[in-house]
Amino acid sequence: MQDRRQTVRDKVIFGGVAEAGQRRTTTDCVVRNFSDHGACIELDPATRLPEQVNLAVPRKGRSYLAQIIWRHADKVGLAFRTMFTEPAESDLEERLRRSEKKKRQLQQRINELLGEG
Repeated sequence: MQDRRQTVRDKVIFGGVAEAGQRRTTTDCVVRNFSDHGACIELDPATRLPEQVNLAVPRKGRSYLAQIIWRHADKVGLAFRTMFTEPAESDLEERLRRSEKKKRQLQQRINELLGEG
């Protein structure tokens, strides 16, 4: 596949939340690469998203109105249309923070059990 992007994306692993539709349905996702102009997210292949979604990336402290450019299996390519720096009016950021904290605790426990920590 030919890469037609105007800017290079950084490879990352950020937690994200895709919010879609008038009912503001949310889906957890993983941001796999990221730039100021777009991102590639990974989510459950059965998840249906409309052509435009709001992608919240708490680690960046931003959310983006994005358009789906392509989709292949569990990956979706997004082009950002608008960036918002104000916090969302939902508990998504808090849920993601708790999830990342729990992940760190579990990783620490795994390391202890393996004798690495």
